[in-house]
Amino acid sequence: MKTHSVREADIDRRWYLVDAEGMVLGRLASELAKILRGKNKPVYSTHLDVGDHVVVVNADKVILSGDKLDKKKYYRYSGYPGGLREMTYRELMAKRPEMVLEKAVRGMLPKNRLGRAMIKKLHVYSGPEHPHQAQKPENLELQS
Repeated sequence: MKTHSVREADIDRRWYLVDAEGMVLGRLASELAKILRGKNKPVYSTHLDVGDHVVVVNADKVILSGDKLDKKKYYRYSGYPGGLREMTYRELMAKRPEMVLEKAVRGMLPKNRLGRAMIKKLHVYSGPEHPHQAQKPENLELQS
């Protein structure tokens, strides 16, 4: 019996639509990372990007459990002395709610060129509208 190895031509990419309203951030991010990596498919391969595209709407209505909204901090550094900036997740949710979900999913993907290709298939929008009507994404029901 021969071992089957998936090729680029064999990969079937689908589009999923996820409504993030009322879902916990970490649990949602881990499910999205699984779909982006392709771990939900029988043709999953570690060295290829076999994942699907995911469109997430209502990212501004995602929930952080516990006191994380005020205690968890987002840091960025300009590279200059004294250039470390910090922001609580409450401030970040008010300013850029899409970034909270993108950052959580990015941390669960590989830290190499394959991971950078996978994160490009994630499309996050803070409201209920999205411009991907032409791709006809399927609604994906995730448990909250």
